[in-house]
Amino acid sequence: MENNKEATKVNSEKTTNETEKNVEPSASEERRSQPSRNRGRTRRPGGRRRHGRRRPKKQYEERVVNINRVAKTVKGGRRIRFVAVVVVGNKKGSYGFAHAKAIEVPDAIRKSFESAKKDIQQVELTGSADTISHEVVGRFGASKVFLKPAPEGTGIIAGGPVRVLLELAGIRNVYSKIYGSRNPLNVLRATHDGLQNLKSRKDVQALREYEG
Repeated sequence: MENNKEATKVNSEKTTNETEKNVEPSASEERRSQPSRNRGRTRRPGGRRRHGRRRPKKQYEERVVNINRVAKTVKGGRRIRFVAVVVVGNKKGSYGFAHAKAIEVPDAIRKSFESAKKDIQQVELTGSADTISHEVVGRFGASKVFLKPAPEGTGIIAGGPVRVLLELAGIRNVYSKIYGSRNPLNVLRATHDGLQNLKSRKDVQALREYEG
């Protein structure tokens, strides 16, 4: 009888322990039940977390005007390089342009942008139409660019490199025409020559009053 009682007692203790084990939550369940501290964060493939930081806005907008391949014959054979012509600007009167040469296209573009940002030029925008103050002709080599002010709503009547440079400089309404060579770099230089020869609005008004 005593042996039966002890066996019954042992069995009841085992049943109680098994019940307690079943009731206790597992470690994975405890983790799921805890509030997540990393909500709103995403993981990158490398395991790093992204905290939603925004990249700083660029000071100048960048455009690639032309990419050309050039070859030079040397003793060992032909040496190929790429030339990139680019324009930068903030559309508020500041602009720059440059060209650079490299073995790879991305390197040529990067070097061009770096050079353009080191040589920023200014142009005065006239009135609410953001146009130029008077007619002007810019020249460089065999290229010639004619620029004429236009009223609000006209837009940039230009094409190719001239349009890119005027747009990034902040000029919104203007007439233009290219004469002579259409080489992209020479056209940009001619357009730049015309913009730098512009007189200020006050000088134009004073000249008109004097002539009138």
